[in-house]
Amino acid sequence: MELLCPAGSLVGLRKAIDNGADAVYMGLRDDTNARHFPGLNFTDQQMQQGLRYARERGARVLLAVNTYAQPQGWLRWQRAVDQAADLGVDALIAADIGVLDYAASRHPDLPLHLSVQGSATSAEALRFYEEHFGIRRAVLPRVLSMAQVRALSESTDVELEVFAFGSLCVMVEGRCLLSSYVTGCSPNRSGACSPASAVRWEETAQGLESRLSGVLIDRFSKEEQAGYPVVCKGRFQVEGQVGHVLEEPTSLNTLSLLPELMAAGISAVKIEGRQRSPAYVAQVARVWRQAIDACRHNGDGFQPREDWMAALAGLSEGTQTTLGAYHRSWQ
Repeated sequence: MELLCPAGSLVGLRKAIDNGADAVYMGLRDDTNARHFPGLNFTDQQMQQGLRYARERGARVLLAVNTYAQPQGWLRWQRAVDQAADLGVDALIAADIGVLDYAASRHPDLPLHLSVQGSATSAEALRFYEEHFGIRRAVLPRVLSMAQVRALSESTDVELEVFAFGSLCVMVEGRCLLSSYVTGCSPNRSGACSPASAVRWEETAQGLESRLSGVLIDRFSKEEQAGYPVVCKGRFQVEGQVGHVLEEPTSLNTLSLLPELMAAGISAVKIEGRQRSPAYVAQVARVWRQAIDACRHNGDGFQPREDWMAALAGLSEGTQTTLGAYHRSWQ
């Protein structure tokens, strides 16, 4: 099982690998990847440096070209695919059928992974992508229960990758309609939900207020830790009550599911967060490295250590974690 960690920068890439990542995923500094925050991601030169650093330490590098190409910008997506092939990355992560088709036909030796944005949840869907584009791996959407993940693994030869740790929200795998509605910017085209240009902070007599395109998202007292303003995790007033009416701030943590994921033949566990700091990546990678190694050594007796869970909870949104849909008893 591969530990796949985010690399939002060259420093983040080094921290991930130094702390146990088997592989990292990164993106270019444009709208070909869904997390092109200002100041993050890679130039051509930095990608070369990152690849060299990873190669010297036996780690793999994946490039995310995972947004849906816009007609007026198609050449950027073509160029991104060509860059991935020229650099010799270990795999290209994509969802757009046009991008997959271009990559498969122009660079047949470039391994392809189906992005989570492809939303493939059945053996038939995976077979389509495998037959038409030769994908080797698919990132599963975070809507499947553990039983469904297990059943899917038994019915396909395509490698499966699952999200293991990181932020959760009510988006449709990267396509946040709430953020698009409030900011007028698609997360796919703008690099993030809640683009920084739409965010405003203000100290008021009632507390620290965060707004998105002028819409009040949350208000924090002096004792509270302020989170980044996103619509789905804001606190709103409904029928006189203020609370998280859409979703509680929480992070996915599947550490306790490691034995089941290994037994199901899952090829990789993915850590979310290319926008997170290198320190965050280092801490999460270190915990997951230790946990995977412990589970390999003694799967039957594996139990997440308390210090691992405390460390991950401290890095989680709202300092709370969940098993999300994996734990869902209904289908």
